[in-house]
Amino acid sequence: MHAKRTLLTLTLVLALLSGSLPAAQAASDLTEEAAAAAGGSGELTAHKDLYHQDAEGTVSFENLEQRVRENATTVKMLDETIASIDATDFDEMYDDLRDGLNGIAAIQQGLILAGQKSSYTYDKLTDQYASMEQTFDDLKDGKLQKDAEAAKRQLEDAKNQTVLGAETLYIAILEMQNTRQGLQRQLDAMDRSVEEMELRYQLGQISALTLQQVKDGRTQLQSGLATLEMNLANYTRQLEVMLGLPQTGTLALEEVPRVSPSQVERLSLEDGLAAAKEKSYTLYAAQRDLDDAKEAYDDARDRYHANDYEMKSAEHTYAAAQYTYQSSVESFELSFRTAYAAVADYQQVLEASESALSYQQASYAASELKYQQGTISKNTLLTAQDDLRAAEDAVTTARHNLFSAYNSYLWAVEYGILN
Repeated sequence: MHAKRTLLTLTLVLALLSGSLPAAQAASDLTEEAAAAAGGSGELTAHKDLYHQDAEGTVSFENLEQRVRENATTVKMLDETIASIDATDFDEMYDDLRDGLNGIAAIQQGLILAGQKSSYTYDKLTDQYASMEQTFDDLKDGKLQKDAEAAKRQLEDAKNQTVLGAETLYIAILEMQNTRQGLQRQLDAMDRSVEEMELRYQLGQISALTLQQVKDGRTQLQSGLATLEMNLANYTRQLEVMLGLPQTGTLALEEVPRVSPSQVERLSLEDGLAAAKEKSYTLYAAQRDLDDAKEAYDDARDRYHANDYEMKSAEHTYAAAQYTYQSSVESFELSFRTAYAAVADYQQVLEASESALSYQQASYAASELKYQQGTISKNTLLTAQDDLRAAEDAVTTARHNLFSAYNSYLWAVEYGILN
């Protein structure tokens, strides 16, 4: 709400000054200067350092943030918008508005002397004067400058949200690739089952209906795999767009870094929460809404008696705004505590998955020995191998989930954003 108000206010100021008044050309020049100065995106604020150059057609998570900030069209647009606000010279705007107000007053005085005080032109100038005077007062009181800073903060938050979205997409793609491996193994196992069932059908051990049910299961599994492949390509193309790359759907992603137990142990609930609340744009905007409500309440208190219905209505409106702000803080704190707890939870899930993997590794080794001894079939060995690969995939999924939770905590602490 504040960002829209700021940008609309700035646009209104420039529009008012672009008419036929003496200050019009100055305002027009200001607009051109703002556009000319909006060429750079400024210093990067990535919280990850570029550790190596990605090979062509690949991307690493360590480089993802910087590459998105440099290449995403959305981020570039937001950078230009921020630059246009930075280019606004409020001192010059103040002078232009003052000259514009004086110019309108002079023209109106001339119309009065000419006996045209009731004319359409005079009325239009009166409306223009009132609008410009309100903006002039806001500028003089520093309100316009505060709104501009609020707009910039919202735009910076939007940039950060874009980067976080790319990181979330990156992890989702990796997990989809992991899921694809599992589905492909299931499909291979289903092929073996179909082959076995066809032989048993030929021997008269099963009915045609049973055989068809197995084949239908394979068809459904193959369809699910095809859908996953399509979604995986679409998600990859989305990431390619955010990196300024051609939309091929073939971008190769490196694995995310592993999160160590010591990294998890170093996380702090209270310190992290305090930092997150300080950085949060959500809470910043909520505080501004509360401040606006307080200002409206103070205005009402100055205008109305304590027993007037307008005053009572203003009191309830302000009380509602206070509860709304309190609710925003409570919701933010709850979300942060949940995010913090999720890291430790996913850490224990990973440990359990690694323990299960150790068991499957031992079980597969035993199956290999039995197969070499001729006591189990090739299909039984392949089933044991599938169980091992499934356990490996479970560990990979657990690592992805842990990293995602850990990364969400970092974003909350560094940028006040809760995913």
